[in-house]
Order: sequence, then C-alpha cells, then structure tokens
Amino acid sequence: MKWLRVLSILLIVCMLTISISSSVDQTSHAFSPRILQKGSTGDDVIELQARLQYIGFYEGNIDGVFGWGTYWALRNFQKEFGLEVDGLAGQEAKQKLIDATNYDKQYVKKQINSGKDFTYYGGTPKEQQTKPSPKGGDKKKDDGPSEPTSVNVPTGYSQNDIQLMANAVHGEARGEPYVGQVAVAAVILNRVESSTFPNSVSGVIFEPRAFTAVSDGQIWLEPDETSKKAVMDAMNGWDPSQNALYYFNPNTATSGWIWSRPQIKKIGKHIFAK
Repeated sequence: MKWLRVLSILLIVCMLTISISSSVDQTSHAFSPRILQKGSTGDDVIELQARLQYIGFYEGNIDGVFGWGTYWALRNFQKEFGLEVDGLAGQEAKQKLIDATNYDKQYVKKQINSGKDFTYYGGTPKEQQTKPSPKGGDKKKDDGPSEPTSVNVPTGYSQNDIQLMANAVHGEARGEPYVGQVAVAAVILNRVESSTFPNSVSGVIFEPRAFTAVSDGQIWLEPDETSKKAVMDAMNGWDPSQNALYYFNPNTATSGWIWSRPQIKKIGKHIFAK
C-alpha cells in the first residue's frame, strides 16, 4: 500500500509539472527576451513583422530582417498604442502586440520556407495593410498624400530615405530659411555620393557624431511638410550648399577642426564648407 501511495504522489507531481510547463509554454512562446532593433534578424523579427502586418502596420516582406520598413511600422504602432516611440521592440511593445494579434509560428515559417515572397499573414485585409500614422489617419482621400508617393519618389531613393532625411532636416534646421533646409538636405546627399562617407542615407545620418540631431534625439521629432519638401527639392537636384560636405553654426560649434574646412557660404545661421 505504501508504494501505491508513493506512486500516486509521483503521478500527481508529474501531472502538475506538465500542467505548469504547458502553461509556461503558452505564455512564453511569443518572442524571446531580447530587444529588437534595426539590424536584428531571426525568428523574433519574423514574429514582429507578422504581428505588425496582422493589425495593418506593416506591408513589407516577412523575412526576419529588421530594416527600415519594419522600423517605421513599429514606430507607427508605438505611436498608435501610446508607447514610447523609439523604434525598439522591448518587452512592453511586444506584450502590446501579443495582446492585439494572433500568431501561428508553424504557418508563418511554412510560408517563408516555400521560397516565395511572403507579405500577408492575415488579420487586416490586404488593401488596408499599411496603416497611416495617427496624424495622417483622419485625412480624407481627396486631401492628397501627406508624403511623397512611389510615383514621385526620385530615382535611386526610397520612401524610407525621404522620411529619414525629413527627420534629419527638421531636427537640424527647422527655423532656418527654406533655402537653408534644402542646403542641409543637399549636404546629406553630397556625403552619400562622396567616397569619404557611407554610401547610404541611413549610413550618413547615423554615422557616429555626424549630426547633432541624432546625438540629442531631435531627429525623432515629427517632421513638418516644409522639411519633406526641402528633401524632395534636394533629391531633385537643387543644391544651395554648392557641393558642401559640412555645415555648422558658428555660434554653437565646439569643434576647432570644423573651422579648418574651406568655407563656401553662409545661409541663415549655418556656414557650409567643403
């Protein structure tokens, strides 16, 4: 009888263990603890993209690569759901996504492994995949686009390039005369073309210590229409900086080196230099 009692106790313990493990699996199957950010890859990013698509924020390829499309989709989601808008998928953002979406990992991986582009997991209808930002969400269709569309994006640039440059111009040169804002945008493009700097818009803007707006976080302020227009004018060939690679405010510049650069002209508060 004693051994039967022991066996019963062991059976109960095993059942409880299985139940607890099952419960843990149900709550921990979604995402790993790591924070996801631009450049991240893997199953967590696949899940992030699929969940963002499920509620209409993402329309790109669900491929496990955290690029600019995923970044801006995540920021729009954070803004809509009242989270800190930083483009990082931390625990709070992940939990909001888990609460708001469904995710079938096996189905998603099967679609990806098929070798075909996989852009639609489910949820929001395909024609509504890209959810506008909160500021643009109330606009009527006949108001026109709030940002350049794929039809009028200059060759060689993407929507992400335009958005990121508009953020940079707004953070660096808002309050400057319009020609000065175009000149700042032109400097970014001049650097992209120069062998001395990274060969992409994002690489130039996020190069360490390159732009004050990145260092102090002002690049994440919502750009206005003037900043976007200035970017488009620069992308279409207007360069008021006259091929400058640098600019600085002589009243606030702390680098002695910048004064050694050959100066081209002054526009507003900025001196543009080679």
